[in-house]
Amino acid sequence: MTTRRHTPWPGEPLDTPRGRAPGLRARSADESPPLRDTATDEPATPATAPAATARHTTARRAPRPAVSPDDGPLAERLADAVTASDAPDVVFALSRHGRRTVLSGGTAPTPPRPREDLRYETGSAAKTFTGLLLARLIHSGELSGGEPAAALLDRGRPTGADPVTLAHLITHTSGLPALPAGFYLRGLPAWHTNPYARFSADRVVDAFLRHRPRHRPGTRWRYSNYGVAVLGQALAAATGTPWEDLLTGRILRPLGLRGTALRADDSGSDAPGHGKDGVSSVPPFDAGGFEAAGAVRATPHDLLTFIEAHLDPAGAPSQLAAALRAVCRPVLRRGIGHRHVHTIAWFRHPTDGGPMYFHSGATLGQQAFLGFRPDTGTALAALCTRRFRAHDPFLAAAYALLAEDE
Repeated sequence: MTTRRHTPWPGEPLDTPRGRAPGLRARSADESPPLRDTATDEPATPATAPAATARHTTARRAPRPAVSPDDGPLAERLADAVTASDAPDVVFALSRHGRRTVLSGGTAPTPPRPREDLRYETGSAAKTFTGLLLARLIHSGELSGGEPAAALLDRGRPTGADPVTLAHLITHTSGLPALPAGFYLRGLPAWHTNPYARFSADRVVDAFLRHRPRHRPGTRWRYSNYGVAVLGQALAAATGTPWEDLLTGRILRPLGLRGTALRADDSGSDAPGHGKDGVSSVPPFDAGGFEAAGAVRATPHDLLTFIEAHLDPAGAPSQLAAALRAVCRPVLRRGIGHRHVHTIAWFRHPTDGGPMYFHSGATLGQQAFLGFRPDTGTALAALCTRRFRAHDPFLAAAYALLAEDE
């Protein structure tokens, strides 16, 4: 069963996409130079990169955050994670059954505004907002998810026998590559600063309408920032609403996310990014036409509010409740033994108590990890201002925290 034959909502799981050669590994976003800095696939688990090891090797370089004796073991573990992350600015914000604990620190001098009040770039973790938006449009009856994207972007255009649908785009089964044709050439002059800014929304749409997939949509999984960027343009076209206004009106405003935006400004609210050395500055990320794939920047508390809504859809705004439930349902399974499970917004891993949901992301100067576990009532937003490095301790520390049973 694939997205080609039906729309996988509400709630019907997909089998592993057909047509893949046995043992073929899906290409990760981390395997092309700029994309590794805007979207990471599933992060290393504690088994491959233990947080304790990271703590041992970085504690001398990053000052340990102060923890009150009254804060308890949880705050101690958050402080350990902040220290292990070894970045100029780090925030670990965790909510357990609605009670929030936020620890911040870093190797850089303390900024004028508290780190926990700054906005951070979420990179590909922004796709969780896009997935929720699509789910809301589906459950409101405005879309089905089975619409051909090309028909929405170019009215009257013939779609052919196997069109790329909105469902294909959000589940990374569209057959689109990681980046559109012409991206590397156009982005090269700004490769180390802001390559995505050089590829506008019009270029994203034009590249998609010209593209001829190598594989039938719905048959293979391949992580694609390009595909989600096309989805954002298609949703804007379908609703007649610019992407920023659409996301703000349907998701950000109902959840009260006033500390969330799609671009940096000169208010001093945005955390500065840094290169791999943790010292050199990186300009604020400009997503260009890839807004739906990675433009969200938000405060840790706004991100916790967003994640907490997934833990308690009944307590969320009524217009979002059905969509919040929908984005927790598996829609695709892939890999040997179907061990990789995806919803339309989250990666999903098993634990002894039930599933945990997460999505990581990165830009050229920052990283983010968002996740939640219904069985422990835990929501986690982890952020840091250092470019992703091989075997980066930040992701391992964040994943390990979410995986804890207590």
